[in-house]
Amino acid sequence: MAAIDPTGTMPLTTEQHVVLTRQTVRQLCQQIKLSLVEQTKMITAASELSRNTLIHGGGGRMRWELLARDGRAGLALHFEDEGPGIADLKLAMTDGWTSGAGMGLGLPGSKRLVHDFVVDSAPGKGTRVSITQWK
Repeated sequence: MAAIDPTGTMPLTTEQHVVLTRQTVRQLCQQIKLSLVEQTKMITAASELSRNTLIHGGGGRMRWELLARDGRAGLALHFEDEGPGIADLKLAMTDGWTSGAGMGLGLPGSKRLVHDFVVDSAPGKGTRVSITQWK
Protein backbone atom coordinates (compact mmCIF):
# COMPACT_ATOMS: atom_id res chain seq x y z
CA MET A 1 0.00 0.00 0.00
CA ALA A 2 1.43 3.36 -1.05
CA ALA A 3 1.57 6.03 1.61
CA ILE A 4 -0.96 8.84 1.37
CA ASP A 5 0.31 12.41 1.58
CA PRO A 6 0.32 13.76 5.16
CA THR A 7 -2.13 16.49 4.13
CA GLY A 8 -4.78 16.52 1.47
CA THR A 9 -8.28 17.37 0.38
CA MET A 10 -10.98 15.40 -1.35
CA PRO A 11 -14.40 16.49 -2.61
CA LEU A 12 -17.66 15.36 -1.05
CA THR A 13 -20.20 15.95 -3.78
CA THR A 14 -21.42 12.42 -4.62
CA GLU A 15 -22.21 9.14 -2.86
CA GLN A 16 -19.03 7.72 -4.44
CA HIS A 17 -17.04 10.40 -2.64
CA VAL A 18 -18.46 9.17 0.67
CA VAL A 19 -17.16 5.67 -0.16
CA LEU A 20 -13.76 7.10 -1.16
CA THR A 21 -13.67 9.05 2.10
CA ARG A 22 -14.03 5.83 4.11
CA GLN A 23 -11.30 4.14 2.06
CA THR A 24 -8.94 7.09 2.44
CA VAL A 25 -9.53 7.33 6.20
CA ARG A 26 -8.89 3.58 6.55
CA GLN A 27 -5.56 3.94 4.73
CA LEU A 28 -4.57 6.98 6.80
CA CYS A 29 -5.43 5.15 10.04
CA GLN A 30 -3.36 2.16 8.96
CA GLN A 31 -0.52 4.45 7.94
CA ILE A 32 -0.19 5.77 11.51
CA LYS A 33 -0.83 2.30 12.94
CA LEU A 34 -4.05 2.98 14.83
CA SER A 35 -5.53 -0.12 16.44
CA LEU A 36 -8.41 -1.85 14.70
CA VAL A 37 -10.84 -0.40 17.26
CA GLU A 38 -9.46 3.14 16.76
CA GLN A 39 -9.65 2.66 12.97
CA THR A 40 -13.27 1.52 13.17
CA LYS A 41 -14.25 4.49 15.34
CA MET A 42 -12.55 7.00 13.04
CA ILE A 43 -13.99 5.44 9.86
CA THR A 44 -17.49 5.36 11.38
CA ALA A 45 -17.29 9.01 12.45
CA ALA A 46 -15.87 10.00 9.05
CA SER A 47 -18.67 8.15 7.27
CA GLU A 48 -21.36 9.93 9.27
CA LEU A 49 -19.75 13.35 8.87
CA SER A 50 -19.07 12.95 5.15
CA ARG A 51 -22.70 11.94 4.62
CA ASN A 52 -23.83 15.00 6.64
CA THR A 53 -21.60 17.20 4.49
CA LEU A 54 -23.14 15.78 1.33
CA ILE A 55 -26.80 15.63 2.40
CA HIS A 56 -27.21 18.59 4.76
CA GLY A 57 -24.42 20.83 3.50
CA GLY A 58 -25.11 20.28 -0.18
CA GLY A 59 -21.60 18.92 -0.67
CA GLY A 60 -18.21 20.16 0.36
CA ARG A 61 -14.85 18.62 1.13
CA MET A 62 -12.84 16.60 3.60
CA ARG A 63 -9.36 17.76 4.47
CA TRP A 64 -6.94 15.61 6.42
CA GLU A 65 -3.66 16.05 8.20
CA LEU A 66 -1.38 13.55 9.88
CA LEU A 67 -0.22 14.91 13.23
CA ALA A 68 2.69 14.31 15.59
CA ARG A 69 2.60 15.65 19.14
CA ASP A 70 4.56 14.59 22.22
CA GLY A 71 5.70 11.40 20.47
CA ARG A 72 2.15 10.45 19.48
CA ALA A 73 0.75 10.13 15.97
CA GLY A 74 -2.70 11.42 15.16
CA LEU A 75 -5.12 11.95 12.33
CA ALA A 76 -7.23 15.10 12.01
CA LEU A 77 -10.16 15.26 9.58
CA HIS A 78 -12.04 18.43 8.67
CA PHE A 79 -15.46 18.24 6.99
CA GLU A 80 -16.42 21.59 5.44
CA ASP A 81 -19.39 22.87 3.47
CA GLU A 82 -20.92 26.18 2.47
CA GLY A 83 -24.47 24.94 3.03
CA PRO A 84 -27.27 26.38 5.13
CA GLY A 85 -25.47 25.78 8.44
CA ILE A 86 -26.99 24.35 11.60
CA ALA A 87 -29.82 26.51 12.92
CA ASP A 88 -29.78 25.04 16.45
CA LEU A 89 -26.37 23.59 17.25
CA LYS A 90 -27.39 22.78 20.84
CA LEU A 91 -30.31 20.68 19.55
CA ALA A 92 -28.13 19.01 16.91
CA MET A 93 -25.70 17.98 19.68
CA THR A 94 -28.51 16.39 21.72
CA ASP A 95 -28.49 12.60 21.98
CA GLY A 96 -31.41 11.03 20.21
CA TRP A 97 -32.12 14.00 17.95
CA THR A 98 -32.17 13.12 14.29
CA SER A 99 -32.82 14.92 11.06
CA GLY A 100 -34.14 11.64 9.66
CA ALA A 101 -31.09 10.84 7.50
CA GLY A 102 -27.70 9.23 7.98
CA MET A 103 -26.73 6.35 10.24
CA GLY A 104 -28.50 7.84 13.23
CA LEU A 105 -25.25 8.59 15.06
CA GLY A 106 -25.56 12.30 14.50
CA LEU A 107 -23.01 14.76 15.75
CA PRO A 108 -23.04 13.57 19.39
CA GLY A 109 -22.44 9.97 18.34
CA SER A 110 -19.54 11.02 16.15
CA LYS A 111 -18.15 13.08 19.01
CA ARG A 112 -18.10 10.04 21.31
CA LEU A 113 -16.06 8.03 18.78
CA VAL A 114 -13.02 10.32 18.62
CA HIS A 115 -10.60 12.04 20.97
CA ASP A 116 -11.16 15.62 19.79
CA PHE A 117 -14.30 17.09 18.22
CA VAL A 118 -15.03 20.68 17.22
CA VAL A 119 -18.05 21.96 15.29
CA ASP A 120 -18.41 25.46 13.91
CA SER A 121 -21.64 26.37 12.18
CA ALA A 122 -24.01 29.26 11.73
CA PRO A 123 -27.13 29.71 9.61
CA GLY A 124 -26.11 30.81 6.12
CA LYS A 125 -22.42 30.30 6.87
CA GLY A 126 -21.97 26.57 6.33
CA THR A 127 -20.52 24.02 8.72
CA ARG A 128 -17.08 22.79 9.66
CA VAL A 129 -16.59 19.73 11.84
CA SER A 130 -13.08 18.73 12.87
CA ILE A 131 -12.24 15.41 14.50
CA THR A 132 -8.95 13.96 15.71
CA GLN A 133 -7.92 10.48 16.76
CA TRP A 134 -4.61 9.92 18.56
CA LYS A 135 -2.59 6.72 18.71
